[in-house]
Amino acid sequence: MNERETLNINGKGHLEIGGADTVDIAKQYGTPVYVFDEKHIRNMMRVYRDIINEKYCGNGLVLYASKAFSCKAIYKIAEQENIGVDVVSGGELYTALSAGFNPDKIYLHGNNKLIGELEFALDSRIGAIVVDSLREADILDKLAAERNIKQDVLIRVNPGVEAHTHEFIQTARTDSKFGFSVYDGTAENMVNHLLNKGNLCLKGFHCHIGSQIFEKQSFVLATEKMISFMADIKEKFGYEADVLNLGGGFGIWYNDEDPKLKLNDYRKYVNSIIDVLNENTEKLSLKKPFLIIEPGRSIIGEAGITLYTVGAIKEVQGIKKYVAVDGGMFENPRYALYQSKYTAILANRADEECNDKVTIAGKCCESGDIIAKDVNLPVAHSGDILAVLSTGAYNYSMASNYNRNFVPPAILVNEGKADYIIKPQTYKDIVRNDEIPERLNGKQD
Repeated sequence: MNERETLNINGKGHLEIGGADTVDIAKQYGTPVYVFDEKHIRNMMRVYRDIINEKYCGNGLVLYASKAFSCKAIYKIAEQENIGVDVVSGGELYTALSAGFNPDKIYLHGNNKLIGELEFALDSRIGAIVVDSLREADILDKLAAERNIKQDVLIRVNPGVEAHTHEFIQTARTDSKFGFSVYDGTAENMVNHLLNKGNLCLKGFHCHIGSQIFEKQSFVLATEKMISFMADIKEKFGYEADVLNLGGGFGIWYNDEDPKLKLNDYRKYVNSIIDVLNENTEKLSLKKPFLIIEPGRSIIGEAGITLYTVGAIKEVQGIKKYVAVDGGMFENPRYALYQSKYTAILANRADEECNDKVTIAGKCCESGDIIAKDVNLPVAHSGDILAVLSTGAYNYSMASNYNRNFVPPAILVNEGKADYIIKPQTYKDIVRNDEIPERLNGKQD
């Protein structure tokens, strides 16, 4: 357990996160509840920030990928750690600005941004917008002209690198909905299109090859392809990019099928990118671009766990044993979406042997409401506290009120002290936006 810096088993046999006893957290805050270790989050942000400062002379910026987990507190931490943020919706942008985040360090992504989101971004004077369609470029140029401003933009480029990850989170395949391909001429055409826009300033290029990637060579190959593309653009248009955003996608540990990476392993990922960047820009007589990376999952994923209370236990003799908890696909839909695998621990009996293979089921009225399949636990009893690990990324951010269940609150722990960063919902929250038309209040014939 001590291989993961954020977790520990204390003398009571209880799981700890960030120095706080998870059994005490469950008692004080209830379950289900998301719990995050602040120290781990800050350490991961510093790893990426410091390697750029040390190996690339500070000529770059780390953007925290908000889609992994967005709330005011995470933006405040990012601001204090002197990194930027990547947002993919008006809601994420509004949350960052509400936390007082510097708009100069906010970048907006998305393959189909709404006009209202583009207007909001322009009016907020954010750092850059990553353009992902011809239509968007035309609309953005018009909106910027109406405001008499010139907006910095990047073009999302698809380098065609297929990393070894789930097909739904591969974003740089030739048939991806994201970006413009370097192979069919659409990326080149988009450069020409943007260079002729009066109120858009093309600063460079962006790519993102996918998520949950462990193969360093995938990032190296993507970097090589992007630099080669930049050299071709310089030769054809006389335009040399100032910025290269290489996205994120660095993998994390979910279960024993994944490697357990240390902080230094993530330094090595970025270091390999910088080495290729230095070597290839020199070889192709390009200036070294301002380097941007966008880690999200690797910053927040292992920093978070979810705590549940065990309820019903049901065994289908000789086939399967279900351990049901008070959460489910409404607060963690990743198994239903991707068949994602997790590690689970009985937090109140974390030092006991795990000899009972079970499937952890949720409380939703769905046969597919599964959180983890075929995991080994001690023999569970109703009332036990169950912890599912590495749920910091894409759990709260993908949660819903399905079956009118509550989206759980979130707790931030720092050296044993726990505080709300997202408060619990109430039944009033569930019905807050419901309306009954006047015609339904009358008596029906």
